Amino acid sequence: MLLRVYYEDTDAAGVVYHSNYLNYCERARTEYLRERGWSVAELASDGAVFPVVRMEIDFKAPARHDDLLQVITTPLRVGGSSFELRQQVHRASDGKLLVELLVTLACVTPQLKARRIPAGVRATLSAEVSAA
Repeated sequence: MLLRVYYEDTDAAGVVYHSNYLNYCERARTEYLRERGWSVAELASDGAVFPVVRMEIDFKAPARHDDLLQVITTPLRVGGSSFELRQQVHRASDGKLLVELLVTLACVTPQLKARRIPAGVRATLSAEVSAA
């Protein structure tokens, strides 16, 4: 997924404020599923939501105003009711890795009760784990 850094995304030093990477990666996770035929809104209406339950972030280099960023999302592990993704944020102009996240998401009902990942979603994620 490609996205542009706007002035509003930056801090007093002129670099992307650290918490904005969470927003970028959230959008990228939604688009990752959409590109594979899964709407987060439809999954939620069918009783499956995916909150983040763990995140590890390494900030390697800054992004600045007007940079074009590419967020790459890769599934690493798929369990019965949770899965783990690697998300990497690169500057598109030179491919430099700026931020890397390891994200664990759980599958829960809208009432926040644990449930199994829907079979189709699990198959989609598992196929990409196997291909890596």
